[in-house]
Amino acid sequence: MASFNLIMKNFTLLNALFILTTGFSQQATPKEAFLEKWDNSKDYLLGVAELMPEEFYDFKPTERQRSFKEQLLHIKENIDWLSVTYFSSKAYKREKTDPNISKDETIQLLTRAFDASAVIIKKASKEELIETVAFFAGPKSKLQIINLLQDHVTHHRGQLIVYLNLKDQEPPKYVGW
Repeated sequence: MASFNLIMKNFTLLNALFILTTGFSQQATPKEAFLEKWDNSKDYLLGVAELMPEEFYDFKPTERQRSFKEQLLHIKENIDWLSVTYFSSKAYKREKTDPNISKDETIQLLTRAFDASAVIIKKASKEELIETVAFFAGPKSKLQIINLLQDHVTHHRGQLIVYLNLKDQEPPKYVGW
């Protein structure tokens, strides 16, 4: 019985080592994890944008808040700013978006911003992600900047879900897994 227990302990230990070593080699890098989450975030935000009827794109819950469309355009501008400023050699030039664009045009702009950001960030090396950059809120690593990208989208998407609910539109199912 003692030898059986010893065999089982060794078997369990070998299994654990196998799982740990193969599991670690299959783990996504921080950049890969971000890009997977970024695609999910894009799909979820576009789902939110699609569900709001165009007639409510100018809806503001209160005067001091942005309209639904303004929130979407703000998200797009932030994606452009952070991606270009911190992950490309181009100088960021803020472009004023026509506030009278349609729902479809707004969604197209958002889609292009997400896609362009993913292309830029895919090119970032591991070494580049640990570089520290000057940021208005203090020095940040580029890894922190990509986390800020995601966090900003999440923050405003949460607000947009409230807008949907206020207009009696059922939000899409969460796709962020």
